[in-house]
Amino acid sequence: MSTVAPCRLLLASGSPRRRELVRWLGLPVRVQPPQVDERLRAGEAPAAYVRRLAQTKARALAAQAAADEIILAADTAVVHGTRILGKPRDAREAAAMLRTLAGRSHEVLTGFALLWPARQRAEARVVTSPVHMRALTPAEIRAYVASRDPLDKAGAYAVQNTAFRPVERVEGCFANVVGLPVCAVAQVLMAWGCPPVRGLVPRCAQAFGYNCAIGIP
Repeated sequence: MSTVAPCRLLLASGSPRRRELVRWLGLPVRVQPPQVDERLRAGEAPAAYVRRLAQTKARALAAQAAADEIILAADTAVVHGTRILGKPRDAREAAAMLRTLAGRSHEVLTGFALLWPARQRAEARVVTSPVHMRALTPAEIRAYVASRDPLDKAGAYAVQNTAFRPVERVEGCFANVVGLPVCAVAQVLMAWGCPPVRGLVPRCAQAFGYNCAIGIP
């Protein structure tokens, strides 16, 4: 008979979107963003980059985790062709990114790392979601950039923005595009003996209007 472990999460992220998504897991959460070097290494592939950053962020907090705390860290990249689109430095770069993505397809990769120092457990995965952007007019791009919403987001857009509606279609995990593949994280936590997580598909449908066929019911 399996036992349920007492689990708490130490979220290594300052992202308000990840803070909201991690609440879906139903565990107590403490938030502490780490300070790490997020620069891309020469020749580093996108999947390797997001995995490395997630692992680096998790390890940065290893000494600060309580015995029942599991560190959760993540990093998201928007990838167009071979180019990684991070957070725009300013409004001009945000507009350029949106022009690049408009009417085309790209991938969103989120690497996440779970680290339980007290139990010497660690897991890191990368989840990929193909995204198909709708055509955007110059006026729409100008108005969206003026709202300042894209300035703190990889690829310069928020998939969940219902006013701008930048995306025509997402394949796979929608929450992954927002910043955290919650179902994949839940699967690891439950395998480690944490309390079972239920209702993620309805939560995703309610929050994003997306009926996920791959998540946890």
